[in-house]
Amino acid sequence: MSAQSPGGQPAQAPLSADDPREIGGYRLDARLGSGGMGVVYLARTPAGRPVALKAVRQELAGDPEFRRRFAQEVDSARRIHGLFTAQVVDSGVHDPTPWLATAYVPGPSLQQVVQRHGPLPLRTVLLLVAGIAEALQAIHRAGVVHRDLKPANVLIADDGPRVIDFGIARATDTTALTGTGLRIGTAAFMAPEQAMGLPVTPATDVFALGALAVYVAGGAPPFGPGPESAALYRVVHEQPDLVRVPQDLHDLLSRCLAKDPGGRPAPEDLIAAVHDHPLVGPRPEFTDGWLPRPVSSEMSDHARTVLSHSRAATLTAPAVARPRPEDGVRTKPAHRRRGRRLLVMAVAAAAALASAGTLLYCLDHPPETGAGSPGDTGRSSAGPSRSTAPSPSSAYTADYTDAELTLPDSSYEFDLKAGKVVPAESSSWYLGRDGTGFVQPDDSDAFISTGDDLSLADCIRGIETEPVTKLPFSDLGDEQPFCIRGADRKDIAVVRLVEGPTGSGAVTVTVDHYRTQ
Repeated sequence: MSAQSPGGQPAQAPLSADDPREIGGYRLDARLGSGGMGVVYLARTPAGRPVALKAVRQELAGDPEFRRRFAQEVDSARRIHGLFTAQVVDSGVHDPTPWLATAYVPGPSLQQVVQRHGPLPLRTVLLLVAGIAEALQAIHRAGVVHRDLKPANVLIADDGPRVIDFGIARATDTTALTGTGLRIGTAAFMAPEQAMGLPVTPATDVFALGALAVYVAGGAPPFGPGPESAALYRVVHEQPDLVRVPQDLHDLLSRCLAKDPGGRPAPEDLIAAVHDHPLVGPRPEFTDGWLPRPVSSEMSDHARTVLSHSRAATLTAPAVARPRPEDGVRTKPAHRRRGRRLLVMAVAAAAALASAGTLLYCLDHPPETGAGSPGDTGRSSAGPSRSTAPSPSSAYTADYTDAELTLPDSSYEFDLKAGKVVPAESSSWYLGRDGTGFVQPDDSDAFISTGDDLSLADCIRGIETEPVTKLPFSDLGDEQPFCIRGADRKDIAVVRLVEGPTGSGAVTVTVDHYRTQ
């Protein structure tokens, strides 16, 4: 289901009378395309950021087996955090109409680029192979096989390709659904084992990448045009046609298109082969000039149009976006600053009547009732505390734990309440990043553990006694935990830095979220 138009740039066709105006809290602006599984919309977050939202067809939404598989595949797709994939940011798998939202890439698909501009130069093709191979590494690490890698499912951005729709095709792979006329995969880019209905593996995607590269380099698929039945026969029984492909690519692409899955190179082998080519070198980079000038000029014009539309949407959106100064320091809305100031004044006044330690304890702890006291109910306190008094952490329950999340770059943030990655400025309680560290809301409190473990009780104690206002990467070692407490003290997130930041800006963390009433 490609979110693009036949004309070369992402279409923004007006919504029809039958289209909804909102799905899952996202405002729909236009249609981007449609396919066998449903309709793709250009949608906006409350703060105006564009996303590609894919709504499933009604006949599929009514099939229980499809819904089960769709939910499984979306769950798998959310674990994919490659820099050359379009990040899944939200979903509604249990809604009456299931939907999936991914990062919006304001560029054409490879299919549209070739249709509009013809075959691409050798160096561009090599870089595309390396970028898509890296995307496959991320997809396969999550235990997913794409199953429908084709030029229409690879979008082009200034900094490289983006693979979309990974693994979702498997949701339609049931006996009940194949009768509707849906085909799993695309014949011209389908591996022999897939065409024959045999089990698919990561090598299946490598075959598709080889076929895709032949199309991009030569302008035609390797097994020719014609009806799907004829293409499937040639995929299984005939050798690929590489006449139009530069000779430098013949050996590499022939190995990708081997009939035996065991004879195909792994994605890392493809990346190494690109490194070895003199047109690329050991450090392939998607810098100025990696795309032919007509393609890059067309993309730049379109990106400016999308950006202006996004700014206009932000100005007219009913929700007010959080301000973010250019220096990376987030400022609070006026009402939050005022509330924080009043709290500080109240604490200062109370300090004249009580010691600071007693005051801090009373602010966060209910009155203790010992055994035999008037308030004693005879029940022991919950949580890890060994005393008869309830621990501050006993009031919290786990909302979710061990959620592994990756920020591709600073244009995204962690939605700590929902446990997912979302476009920046679209969540109420966030953890973002700038060039030097994590960025939290100014009205939240934080604490960095000095050890490898951080219990909920230690987090609360640390926030009260050793709070920090900054979370620089330089203070966070491997797996070192830190925690954040929301302004209303009802939410606490314990976070571990798993990986990053990398040179490209990606940061991976695990998050445990706790909440109290």
